[in-house]
Amino acid sequence: MNLRFVEAFYWVASLKSVTRAAEKLFLTQSAMSSRIAALEEELGVLLLDRRDKHFKLTVAGTRFLTYARRMLELQRQLKAEMGSGAPLEVSFRLGAIESVLHSWLIPWVEQLRKDNPLLELELTVEPTPVLLDQVRRGTLDAVFAALPASADGIRSQALAPMEMVFVGNSKLHRKRKYTLQDFADTDILTFQRGSQPHVYLLDTLRHGQVEPRCVHTISSISAMVQLVQGGFGVATLPRLAVQRMLAFPDLRVLACDAALRPLPIHVSYREDPSSPAMEAVVRSALAFIDAPSPAAVRKRG
Repeated sequence: MNLRFVEAFYWVASLKSVTRAAEKLFLTQSAMSSRIAALEEELGVLLLDRRDKHFKLTVAGTRFLTYARRMLELQRQLKAEMGSGAPLEVSFRLGAIESVLHSWLIPWVEQLRKDNPLLELELTVEPTPVLLDQVRRGTLDAVFAALPASADGIRSQALAPMEMVFVGNSKLHRKRKYTLQDFADTDILTFQRGSQPHVYLLDTLRHGQVEPRCVHTISSISAMVQLVQGGFGVATLPRLAVQRMLAFPDLRVLACDAALRPLPIHVSYREDPSSPAMEAVVRSALAFIDAPSPAAVRKRG
């Protein structure tokens, strides 16, 4: 039995679409359909119910999905045990929110590339709702977002949350410590409406019984930073992102009598019984985030 045909069926069943499975395996839709048809002919049963417009497995297809997973897992174990120790080929489609991109994603990818010279990366930066939809549909293999994805075949794990801070222009904001009312009397910039930072900011203001003059919602960290640099209000940003904005010397983290809620970060990814690559990528991200920063090491030394 051709395991490539088994793999094709597994992804069609997991993604509930021949088209999305073809995209996942970099095949044409006709090639994917041919593999499924060849597998059905060899097994002597229909695996897909083609009578309905909606995707549906036959009874035999549902049963065979369990065997397909086992076969691909066994193939993976054999490769791991009998392999030559050659570098792991890591090819995946990754999605991330802006906060992750501007905080630790780039140095992590650089480290990942050093550890995996054969890395092939496709990166997408979108808001959390878009990323969750894409990983559910199978157009992305893994996403770093503010919420976990939930669907069959998807695993999610919480990462360390990001500290959120108020950021202003050092030439305009010179006070040692500010109150929420100070910020409410000016323009406040935060992420797009309905996002976790936007909701958390409004909750903080409401809890402090403060009515803001104007809250601007902006999807781009770069845009927010440039606006603050130009003297347009105060922004709520991840502290790590601010620390990496070395090109903007006037940025300053502003101490406040009320703390912003940290931004939760989750990694969600599709299980792949045929390859250890995804689990290796997730372990790498967890290790990178948990590792002390060079600055912290120098400080301890």
